[in-house]
Amino acid sequence: MTTYFLTGATGFIGRRLAAALLARPGTETVYALVRETSRGRLADLAAHWPNADRLVPVTGDLTEPALGVDPSALRPIDHLVHLGAVYDFTASPAANRMANVDGTRNALDFAALARAGRLHHVSSIAVVGDHIGPFTERDFDLGQRFPSSYHATKFEAERLVREQDRVPYSVYRPSAVVGDSRTGEMDKIDGPYFFLPALSRLAALPTRLPLVTPELGATNLVPVDYVVDALEHLLHVDAPAGTTYHLASPRPQPLTEVYNAFAAAAGAPRVRTVPAGDPATLRAFGTRIARLAAAGADQLPGGTAALRAVFDELGVPVEVLPHLHLDAVIDTDRTVAALAGSTVTLPELTEYARPLYEYWRDRLDPDRARRRPAGGRLRGRTVLITGASSGIGRATALLAARRGATVLLVARRADELERVRAEVAAAGGRAAAYPCDLTDGDAVDALVKVVLAEHGGVDMLVNNAGRSIRRSLLLSTERFHDFERTMAINYFGPVRLTLGLLPSMARRRFGHVVNVTTQGLETDTPRFSAYLASKAALEEFGRTAGRETLSDGITFSSVRMPLVRTDMIAPTGLYRSLPAISPGKAAALVVRALERRPELVSRPEGTAAELAARVTPRLARFVAHLAYRVAPESAPEARDLPRQPPLAAVAGTLTRLLWRRRA
Repeated sequence: MTTYFLTGATGFIGRRLAAALLARPGTETVYALVRETSRGRLADLAAHWPNADRLVPVTGDLTEPALGVDPSALRPIDHLVHLGAVYDFTASPAANRMANVDGTRNALDFAALARAGRLHHVSSIAVVGDHIGPFTERDFDLGQRFPSSYHATKFEAERLVREQDRVPYSVYRPSAVVGDSRTGEMDKIDGPYFFLPALSRLAALPTRLPLVTPELGATNLVPVDYVVDALEHLLHVDAPAGTTYHLASPRPQPLTEVYNAFAAAAGAPRVRTVPAGDPATLRAFGTRIARLAAAGADQLPGGTAALRAVFDELGVPVEVLPHLHLDAVIDTDRTVAALAGSTVTLPELTEYARPLYEYWRDRLDPDRARRRPAGGRLRGRTVLITGASSGIGRATALLAARRGATVLLVARRADELERVRAEVAAAGGRAAAYPCDLTDGDAVDALVKVVLAEHGGVDMLVNNAGRSIRRSLLLSTERFHDFERTMAINYFGPVRLTLGLLPSMARRRFGHVVNVTTQGLETDTPRFSAYLASKAALEEFGRTAGRETLSDGITFSSVRMPLVRTDMIAPTGLYRSLPAISPGKAAALVVRALERRPELVSRPEGTAAELAARVTPRLARFVAHLAYRVAPESAPEARDLPRQPPLAAVAGTLTRLLWRRRA
């Protein structure tokens, strides 16, 4: 029966190796070093591992002397596998040293105290540094230099292992580890994954651009399942102390070949290399392009900050640029011989690039939320609609649900919201109801927390809830609260809700906000100074915000709604004789804004009115004023005022205007 002790058991390689060792016949115990704060994560992982009862968590830390573990409390350890390390080119030198060097020193001390049968140190081909040419499994210090603290600390950690004589050891140097060759599973964006977004965008182009390049050097990639299978086999090979294995591709993989493998999976244009010129010279030129770009950044306006800004927009840390290629040729003869006769084989990248790309596309692509859903632009989207209990909001919810969206219904009246939710469900759609008073800031904040917790994110927001007040300005001089209430529901509520959802949209790199405003912004309709001012504020908020968030994938639309036959206009008798569209037609305008995401949705009559006001501003103002004088008041306090017949009102208005013009 065999006992193992693993550091880094929750890492990308470690968790797969732990599962493989637990499944191995003859395994008695697998000890896993874990920080107290990570015990829950280990338990979650172990729930899917075979023979999980053989796994024993051991609380400790790489940064503590002898890992902070008392070996006397453990069974004799046959194999100590040291996987714990930092793999991050953007990590600070102090962080790299603490995990990679100090962690290895502490692991060695623990191995000696525990009298482990063998230490298996998982190093990296980063130890080759800038060495050019063959690098065998017998080589270590060939005078190479190191382009980053990660490379330097991995070299120093391996040196610690080689210079000690307390514990027999083997060394394993994986090359750049990518996802599982069968499932594509990967836990983070790294290495070639940084460039898949650009490749995905190239694939979306309607035409195929011809791409030609010289040789750009080579890299060395291996899938994680090969690394784990090879480790699980090699741990048990009888080999002399100090044996080193290269878990790498036996031949260099040209960067253009890597690109073309992923391009084939993505449907993107492939590149061709320039056949002319000396191949060795071209390769040498290509291997230095990234380094020269980084070094030459100081000559650009803004220096390295300018280069960093460009690559930040592309989602590529500038620190990784010098490490995309490998000058050394990694020899794997000893590893190939040790694996002979086993079932462990290394597939070609062309065989597994597709599952890698598809896993990235579906789970890791930072722009995956932006991708147009199959089956319709709203299918699978989560759309939050305010004012959803009746009128435009209800109609929009029903229509969006029919288009495949999950609609989140928000309004004050819980019973009416529930009826709309039931309507959506009866029609086969998906909906959830969230009663909320948008004028209550604390309630809006609570709404955001609940929605994000239950749905993970909101793709689209429709700020539809609103309040309209029709009252002449001279009748409002003692009613400042009308302006406050109108701004509270029409402006401050939607803005607070938008701001609450904005960070999650930015993290998902996608979001769309539809602000339902009014055609009155094109006609400047009298008696609506409070209402139109609040809607103008909301529209301008969206237009300005949309110019800031465009590269974050967040866009804004304004729908300038004409008069709609809803309960909101019912108290005003004048509207019964005016043309108005149905809530269904209004919902179609909102859904158009959701699907096409224009900055503005406006009907032709509104556009014509706005154009007329710009071309003949005095005439437009006069007509609006004349309409104001003719139309009756609807405010309750105006009911007792004397009313003039329409012709008398027109005559009086013309007389006043002419008299003022003479004055």
